[in-house]
Amino acid sequence: MSFAHVSAAAAAAVLFLGAPAAAQPIMERLAAANVETGESLFRQCAACHTLEKGGPSRAGPNLFGVIGRPKAGAEGFRYSPALAGAGGAWTPEDLDAFLENPRAAIVGTRMTFRGLADAQARADLIAFLNTHSDAPLALAEGGAAPSGDGAAEPSEGDFGLFVPGEGVEETFYTCTACHSEMIVVQQGKTRERWDKLFDWMIESQGMPELLPEERNLILDYLAEHYNTDRPNFPKR
Repeated sequence: MSFAHVSAAAAAAVLFLGAPAAAQPIMERLAAANVETGESLFRQCAACHTLEKGGPSRAGPNLFGVIGRPKAGAEGFRYSPALAGAGGAWTPEDLDAFLENPRAAIVGTRMTFRGLADAQARADLIAFLNTHSDAPLALAEGGAAPSGDGAAEPSEGDFGLFVPGEGVEETFYTCTACHSEMIVVQQGKTRERWDKLFDWMIESQGMPELLPEERNLILDYLAEHYNTDRPNFPKR
C-alpha cells in the first residue's frame, strides 16, 4: 500500500472517530424526558413567548398546543414569510430540529434564539410544551414526567458567566434568550444607560415588555455587577 493510501485511510479513520455520536430519535428521548427540567429551560423562551391557553403573543407566538399545530398557526401573530411558507404542522421531529438551530431548520426565520445544542435538553423542553395542550401526545410509559425529586434550586453554575446575586436568574433568562452571555457581561453601563438600552430594544428590536418589578430587579442586578467600573468584566 502506498503512503498516499495509508494517509488517506488514516485521515478517514480520524474523521470517523472524531465525528459526534448521532442523537437518539426524538421519541426515544421524549420517553426519558424530564418535564421539570423542561420547565426550567422554558424560562429562556418566556421572554418572547407565553404558554397559557388563550395567552397573548409577544415577540413570538403563544405556544399553547404548539405540538401538532400548523407552523404558522397562532391566530393574529405576524409570522416571517419563511415560517408562514414552511407548511405542515409542528411535529416533535420538526420542533427538535428547530430548537437545535432555528435559522438552519427554517432559513429566513426571524427567531433570534441561538439554539439548544443538548439533544436531551431539547426533549425535556418539548415534553414540557406537550403538557400545555388540549390534546397532548401520548408518550412512552414512564417518560416525560417529573422526576419526583422536586425542582432543583439553580446553582451558581446554572447562570454561566453571570455572577451570583439577587436578580441573576431573571437577568440570565431574559438576556440569553437573544444574546450570548459574553455580549452581556462585557458591557459596562450605568443603571440609566441600561434602562435606555432596554427602551431601545423594546421599541426597535421587538423585545417584549417586562413587568415593572422584573425590569427593576434586572436593572438593579446589571447596575451592581456590570456598571461602568466593570467589576466583573470576564478575564481570559
